[in-house]
Amino acid sequence: MKQKNIVIAKTPILGRSLLFLYRAKSGFGYFLRPLSNLFKWLFVSNEVTNYTYDLEDANKLYLASLIADITNEKFDVIVAYIKEIEADSDLRMHIADATIRSDLAFMADKEVRFGRRIGWYALTRALKPKTIIETGVDKGLGSCLLSAALKRNNQEGYEGRYYGTDIDPKAGYLLSGDYANYGCILYGDSIESLNKFDGVVDLFINDSDHSANYEAEEYKAVADKLSQHAVILGDNSHCTNKLLEFSLETNRHFVFFHEKPKDHWYPGAGIGISFKR
Repeated sequence: MKQKNIVIAKTPILGRSLLFLYRAKSGFGYFLRPLSNLFKWLFVSNEVTNYTYDLEDANKLYLASLIADITNEKFDVIVAYIKEIEADSDLRMHIADATIRSDLAFMADKEVRFGRRIGWYALTRALKPKTIIETGVDKGLGSCLLSAALKRNNQEGYEGRYYGTDIDPKAGYLLSGDYANYGCILYGDSIESLNKFDGVVDLFINDSDHSANYEAEEYKAVADKLSQHAVILGDNSHCTNKLLEFSLETNRHFVFFHEKPKDHWYPGAGIGISFKR
């Protein structure tokens, strides 16, 4: 940020007052746009948690570049995957219809927005995993995107299966119709479900209980089930460093992507990514 030349009056009191006003203007400038978006959101949105939004265009390109580097894939290919899911009208229609039919429709928005989950989708398309586990599915928005990716992978000859875990028996209601052919929800405590899971995991997504200790326990539970080049996504990595700690302890690489919501008051969460070369 370039420094501006500031002329301060020679009178001490006036000088301090002008400096205070200048600093206040500079500081509040960072909050005016989010406050404006918040005011608008209060009247046009029904959401109370797990807010949905699109990402800024530049932010999506940064995400694509990061995924390309992790997967050793061409940047243009990852960008194409992101455009692919954003243009998926069938998926958007499915999510919108399933939301309207649900008991929680009054707390949801009509417009379907994916946020950082487009990164989950692009990773799944690039990695072609045989098994995906996501802990904590809530409505099942991520479940649908991941299943949509597996569906396209399957059409290209790469079979895969999605497993979501959630303690709420009503969770995952969006995972229905054709998308349910590629995944299912395991109901119960996520750590217990992980301990019982008998298989090899290629892509693991932590998004359940957001306490640091529970997150760490999930990584321990899945550690021996990871395939050689498995990737772990931490949806809580903007709040805790547990995935970083796990990565260091198990000789894995770790990077973090911070999302920038487009025209929204929420500052954004992120994706912690743990992987091996």
